[in-house]
Amino acid sequence: MNGLVTGMNFKKKKMKTYETLSEALKDLKERGYSNDFNLKPHCIECPADKLELHPEQFEVKEVYRFEGMSNPDDNSILYAIKSTDGLKGVLVDAYGVYSEALSEAMINKLVVNR
Repeated sequence: MNGLVTGMNFKKKKMKTYETLSEALKDLKERGYSNDFNLKPHCIECPADKLELHPEQFEVKEVYRFEGMSNPDDNSILYAIKSTDGLKGVLVDAYGVYSEALSEAMINKLVVNR
């Protein structure tokens, strides 16, 4: 996926830039964000660990938005997430936070950090 990439880092460090989603995922994995999270209405889940994290149990550390130049279906948002107990991973939202029926707490957690 090539296109416009924007990002935010919440520690006020210099933001990395990536050409593709796969490049960002590779770099984040190398930096310890090795778990894959899935978005659920009231939480994010880590299927590998059979773990659910509710909004108060995780922080969004970095956000990257990828916009497909030729196809709007290529739009995605990548969240680098760290749980309160140190579990690090990524959440890829292909269509934006409004595509799922999410709880208000989840919407606030993800939208505020976009």
